[in-house]
Amino acid sequence: MEIQVLDKKFVPFILEEQIQARLKELVNQIERDLQGEVPVFIGVLNGSFMVLSDMVKYFQGPCEISFVKMASYIGTQSTNQVNQLLGLDIDVTDRVVIIVEDIVDTGNTVVALKKLFDQQRAKQIKIATLCLKPEAYDKDVALDYVAFEIENKFIVGYGMDYDKHGRNLKEIYQIKE
Repeated sequence: MEIQVLDKKFVPFILEEQIQARLKELVNQIERDLQGEVPVFIGVLNGSFMVLSDMVKYFQGPCEISFVKMASYIGTQSTNQVNQLLGLDIDVTDRVVIIVEDIVDTGNTVVALKKLFDQQRAKQIKIATLCLKPEAYDKDVALDYVAFEIENKFIVGYGMDYDKHGRNLKEIYQIKE
């Protein structure tokens, strides 16, 4: 069913059941990879709040959670400039950090965060994202856990917004062209 968010029309793209199934698979992989480590899950606000919430619900072991707020979008376009807006409240020195993103396209936020956590001497940095736009991503930073590779079209829902609207949708919608 087509929906409207502000002045744009969107069509269904990834169903709620598909999202949850892939997040469970990613968390199972994370648990296997960590071998008993107690990770710090770092959600990149605002978009990752639903992804992080569901991931830690599925995570079976102890963990810590924090957030950073970064910004690189205006409307539907990346500004190609990343600004850290809200800092970290956990010491990540010698800790396993799992950066949780809603979507990675240009990769500018991922690069900035990896640099930040390297400077803070994290023991290991893993990157998890719900969606990746491989044709837009040209950075050298490896993404460890990717739920969905998608084409380079604008999406909304499940935490992702269009000019601050649509984050509360349970499913992901793609812009109708």
